[in-house]
Amino acid sequence: MSRFTGTDTYVATDDLTMAVNAAIALERPLLIKGEPGTGKTMLAIEVAKSLGRPLIQWHIKSTGKAQQGLYEYDAVSRLRDSQLGDDRVQDIANYIKRGPLWEAFESETPAVVLIDEIDKADIEFPNDLLRELDRMEFYVYETQQLVRARHRPTIIITSNNEKELPDAFLRRCFFHYIKFPDRETMERIVDVHFPGLKKDLLVSANVAQWMEHDPEYSVAFTESLLLRGKGAETAIYEVKKGESIH
Repeated sequence: MSRFTGTDTYVATDDLTMAVNAAIALERPLLIKGEPGTGKTMLAIEVAKSLGRPLIQWHIKSTGKAQQGLYEYDAVSRLRDSQLGDDRVQDIANYIKRGPLWEAFESETPAVVLIDEIDKADIEFPNDLLRELDRMEFYVYETQQLVRARHRPTIIITSNNEKELPDAFLRRCFFHYIKFPDRETMERIVDVHFPGLKKDLLVSANVAQWMEHDPEYSVAFTESLLLRGKGAETAIYEVKKGESIH
């Protein structure tokens, strides 16, 4: 069985790699929580890259429904085509749009599925996926078709903890919280993405102290300032002032 150990562009801590590999071994969805900017979404991308598996992404919106992850029936288009005399209306399958989970179930090789920011949706959204995530199958009533996964996908679900998720859903997931990086991990992250800036960023005592005592500020925010050619101390100063980077 393939194991995730991080990639050359993603620094994964030991507890994170253990959580990923445990979820894969136990064949359970991995629920990832953490502060914005800690790499929750990128994790799924890097896991797929590391394991050589296709990545299927499902980014949740506040109006999203669980059914959209399975399939959608476009009744409006079928009605319009019937009024125009289109022969396609004879086959209802022409109006079935596959969702991300259907694509993952039909994949020739085991896929990695990212369900991103699940807490944006209605509280019933997670519960509506319980059966499908348990049995790895669902029924398409319009075509009388049972869709069953050829290979069980690795499912990574992210949450910003904006709302509580149902207990029944949580019991089916392997949970991990990505902590804000400590100084050592931060050094490794910066070294990976900005090898030429490591000394400028981390040798400064002011910068290191800010990283330790002000974790609520986004790392990505500071890195964006650095990309604009500004030094570490200048970047930190501007972040603390609340200056826009746009």
